[in-house]
Amino acid sequence: FALVAWVILKSRVGLIIQAVGESPEAASAMGLPVLGVRALAVLFGGAMAGLAGAYLSLAYTPMWAENMSAGRGWIALALVVFASWRVWRLLLGAYLFGLASILHLVAQGLGLAIPSSLLAMLPYVATIVVLVLLSRDAVRTRLYAPVSLGQPWQAGH
Repeated sequence: FALVAWVILKSRVGLIIQAVGESPEAASAMGLPVLGVRALAVLFGGAMAGLAGAYLSLAYTPMWAENMSAGRGWIALALVVFASWRVWRLLLGAYLFGLASILHLVAQGLGLAIPSSLLAMLPYVATIVVLVLLSRDAVRTRLYAPVSLGQPWQAGH
């Protein structure tokens, strides 16, 4: 996390990625390869998703089982929304969702008389609550998003 945060916030590569995300026309006018940067960013995201899948099947649950992700992909998407394009908020959200994910194990270890199935659904309830709370103010949510998010771009556009 620290390395990726530093690259995005402090390095030349991060500035190029941000420039391409904010204004691909201006980035192209500066001579930056907009499509190449976008392709590399997507490849990096795919590689990170692949590492997460490898971790899930090799370390977290050292076997393959159907539905082993158990909806964690939706929690990851909610984390992106929660972070609102701010790096340090992403780290906070990851710890909060992670805490909600292991709370049922902690409660069982402490001997609390709360049904484990009720506590096991906490990460998903937290996801829904976060999405509902953040969707109330769409203007604020879009405030930090890259201006060109989801917009196609072609050279000479």
